[in-house]
Amino acid sequence: MRLLLMSDTHLPTRARELPPPLMAELPLADVVVHAGDWVDTATLDLLEERARRLVAVHGNNDGPELRARLPEVARAELDGLRLGVVHETGAARGREARCAERFPDLDVLVFGHSHIPWDTTTGTGLRLLNPGSPTDRRRQPHCTYMTVTVADGRLTGLTLHRLPPRAAHRGDADATG
Repeated sequence: MRLLLMSDTHLPTRARELPPPLMAELPLADVVVHAGDWVDTATLDLLEERARRLVAVHGNNDGPELRARLPEVARAELDGLRLGVVHETGAARGREARCAERFPDLDVLVFGHSHIPWDTTTGTGLRLLNPGSPTDRRRQPHCTYMTVTVADGRLTGLTLHRLPPRAAHRGDADATG
């Protein structure tokens, strides 16, 4: 089972649309995971229409319409893997301990908010993944997203995809990537 992980798309404030390489991954994914900060409902509508399955949450920048349609925390069992999704996990310092305590029933937690790719495992075995942002790199060298494979309750084949810099577009907040 192939998963496409993304977060912090911030459309249309950080970009006009999802990047073409990310869109090309949609038909290849069995499950699309979005860890919040959509900003617009059009992106949610697009992913609901095109994804085979969508597991998603709202983020701190999402307004009432998105909050009405999406939970704060989402959970899914995927081929024996217990997956959770949340937008915010707090500061990097102490993240593993906080998440292990808050989510003792999960194998993997996908989160967003920082726009910083993250891949660690807590002392309890909980895997923490942040795919970064495909549209707003902030202080990172690249915009990013992740793909992973799930089989027999295990997550394998994680790839962090670094997107090429966007061409300058009027209205893009950061046209360099």
